[in-house]
Amino acid sequence: MGPGQVEMEALGQEMAQARFARLYREEGRAILAYALRRVDDPEDAADVVAETFLVAWRRLGEVPLGGGARLWLYGVARLTLANLHRAERRRTRLGRRLAETLRTELSTHAAPAGEAAEVLRAIGELGEDDRELLLLVSWEGLAPSEAARVLGISALAARSRLHRARRRLRHLMEEREMEGLG
Repeated sequence: MGPGQVEMEALGQEMAQARFARLYREEGRAILAYALRRVDDPEDAADVVAETFLVAWRRLGEVPLGGGARLWLYGVARLTLANLHRAERRRTRLGRRLAETLRTELSTHAAPAGEAAEVLRAIGELGEDDRELLLLVSWEGLAPSEAARVLGISALAARSRLHRARRRLRHLMEEREMEGLG
């Protein structure tokens, strides 16, 4: 590639960037308003605008000049919104299926009774961090190092916290036992 060709490509890139910047400056608010009127969450509208202008950048040569640009952008935004709504419907259907599966699953499992129920009630009285760590190790059967990864802490911190959480749980269980005797 000769020096002249490199200069032409650089000039072409600069012109594309300038055209895109002008397109966004002139039409960005209109596309945002269009999206805001069609979604419940303003963050979704921002995503629609971002995706619309990403498509515009990738297909800048197809964007009409002048007033046709806004109509073209509306068309892209409309398709982006359709994809967003389709994804929401899929998530909603999946959520319903999961909820139904969980209801069925829960109905087949008996609630803990006796000592297990007492331990769960005592765990419920612990702080959230202690409770989560104990449940991950005891209930989910994770090793302390695995629980550490889930919680985003070091394995050493998990072992130390687990030791303290078990001590607090033992103390709570002893208090309950003493109350039951008294």
